[in-house]
Amino acid sequence: MGKLLVTGATGNLGRLTLQHLLDRLPAERLAGLSRTPDRAADLAERGVDIRPGDYLDHDSLVSAFAGVDKLLLISAQAFTDRNTQHFNAITAAKQAGVKHVIYTSIQRDDELGISQVGVTESDVFTEHTLRASGLTYTILHNPMYLDQLEGYVGADAYENGVRVPHGEGTMAPALLRDLAAGNAAVLTQDGHENRSYTLNGSQVASYRDIAAAMSELHGRPVPYLPVTADEYRDGLVHKDVPPPVAEFLTAWVAGVSLGSFSKHTDDLERLIGYRPTGYRDFLEKNYPAITPASEAPVR
Repeated sequence: MGKLLVTGATGNLGRLTLQHLLDRLPAERLAGLSRTPDRAADLAERGVDIRPGDYLDHDSLVSAFAGVDKLLLISAQAFTDRNTQHFNAITAAKQAGVKHVIYTSIQRDDELGISQVGVTESDVFTEHTLRASGLTYTILHNPMYLDQLEGYVGADAYENGVRVPHGEGTMAPALLRDLAAGNAAVLTQDGHENRSYTLNGSQVASYRDIAAAMSELHGRPVPYLPVTADEYRDGLVHKDVPPPVAEFLTAWVAGVSLGSFSKHTDDLERLIGYRPTGYRDFLEKNYPAITPASEAPVR
């Protein structure tokens, strides 16, 4: 029986996926791909076969994918040549004899025609390439990451309100650890061949809903204060975010308001067999309530 290989083994999603797999399978069944294998020394110590490889080096991928049955292809970073990198990975997988490729795409609404800067066009290219390759495939459309909620609504939301581009679109963001559990499920289960899933957390919200939940949990009003996309971008630049990155982040945050992430399913819950963490659960644990003066700790 061939190995299961996870690319991006030193990234957040790849590392978490391998950790989930170690709870299910013997380490000798598992492999990880990394451009810098030394950074995965902890996984190697647990018995994971860490293999060097680079999406831009086709030959390195052919070598790394040898003896692999199932491959989790974690998408390359934005602002890079994702088309070339993903094409190399898919063609190398076929050349190496991989049977099944699972690709982590980003959720989108093709009918709305909203393009998420840096990823949508290359995701579409990659999905078409994978379907045309003759390989068995599974496509996992990832939502916004709940772990990064502060990056969407602002670290200063309690002081200045939730200031985001206007719109009533919704999202159901999910934790990376829950998405990693979904990856592990597809890698270790049958029945996911040539299928696509839209993955979500368990609770749906607009930015207005998030502001209301923060108000309730914090014990003080946190207003929803919609701004234009230009105002949001300019606010990031004012905080010393480089303009290209500010454009990228603004497109994602505005995409939620416009409806790019409004498709909600229970696909993730069915894959992992438990209720994924929702945004209110996350806020309760990570956005503390005001401590009344009478209960404040004595210093």
